[in-house]
Amino acid sequence: MRILIDFFPILLFFGAFKLYDIYIGTGVLMAATLVQTGLIYAMDRRLQAMHKITLVLVLLFGTLTLVLHDDRFIKWKPTVLYAAMSIALAVAVWVLHKNFLKMLLGSQLMLPDGIWHKLNVAWVLYTAFMALINAYVVLYHSTETWVNFKLWGYAFPLAFILAQGLYIAPHLKDQDAPKDAAP
Repeated sequence: MRILIDFFPILLFFGAFKLYDIYIGTGVLMAATLVQTGLIYAMDRRLQAMHKITLVLVLLFGTLTLVLHDDRFIKWKPTVLYAAMSIALAVAVWVLHKNFLKMLLGSQLMLPDGIWHKLNVAWVLYTAFMALINAYVVLYHSTETWVNFKLWGYAFPLAFILAQGLYIAPHLKDQDAPKDAAP
């Protein structure tokens, strides 16, 4: 159920674009993101910072797209989001000496500090990559290609999350062993 909530705005955007155009698609994306955020809030009784940031950016860039009738705004939204994430994670770890991933997930996952650091660096690189690849598609391809990329480009985050899970899995197995088990 949760995965459907995460993906339904982009699926509706894709469908609306294919049936109508980028502007109807943008309006649908804005409405679907509002509904998505409401559903997440209803389920969790809180919103994570990423949900809030995504909502604000979708509404801001979507409004600019519709009011100015210029699709460049909605197409640049992912680049802005991913670049901001990459910069924030990099500054946090290398300037402030804080690991936001550990701060956010440390209560759910007990991992050695070295693993948290590697995960943070992986997220810095991944979000920078996603910002760059979106910018490339925006600059060098048609709006239709960009919309297709938005849908099929979900292979990148799925592959990244899978790789991340495989990387941390050996460290999680150590946590599952009973502490007072006899040899």
